[in-house]
Amino acid sequence: MSPFEFVTVLISIILGLGITQIMSGIADLIHQWGKVKLYWPHLLWVALVFILHIQEWWLLYQLKGILVWKLPMFLFQVLYPINLFILARILFPMSGEENGTDMKMYYLANYRKFFVMVMILSVLSALENIFVHDLGPEGWMVNAGICLLLGVITIRSTIPEIFHKALAILMLAIMIAGILYNINEWLITS
Repeated sequence: MSPFEFVTVLISIILGLGITQIMSGIADLIHQWGKVKLYWPHLLWVALVFILHIQEWWLLYQLKGILVWKLPMFLFQVLYPINLFILARILFPMSGEENGTDMKMYYLANYRKFFVMVMILSVLSALENIFVHDLGPEGWMVNAGICLLLGVITIRSTIPEIFHKALAILMLAIMIAGILYNINEWLITS
């Protein structure tokens, strides 16, 4: 077993747990279909976090060239999947919550916690782009913008609902643009 294979086992398990949280949350919503009031910005965030899990697993393969792994590097690499898992868990109400069936109410009650975790995710992504992948400003500028925008929204006492809807669409657009921009770099070859 190579060092890369060794360290990616735990990272893959954590990513799998996050995907399990998302799939279980969706299954719970479907199971309680008649009692659930969906909210499309929340569903868009669910899709975004799911895609981020898959994207992280896919991009993890880029680290196969690292022949020597030290514990600090591994701990840094595992922070992103851990954060994704927390995001996946925050997206859905705990079983037994009374207000958990109105997803709009749930989202509006929890978006600040969720956005703080997305900001941490953006910082981790920027740090990895700078220190692991040696990218220049393109490696952190979008992340800085996301952090700034979410930070402003998080500290405001009230945010009109239209901002939440626009933000979900904007984040989807950023993700699609990022995937299309990097499509030729995200290849798995031997």
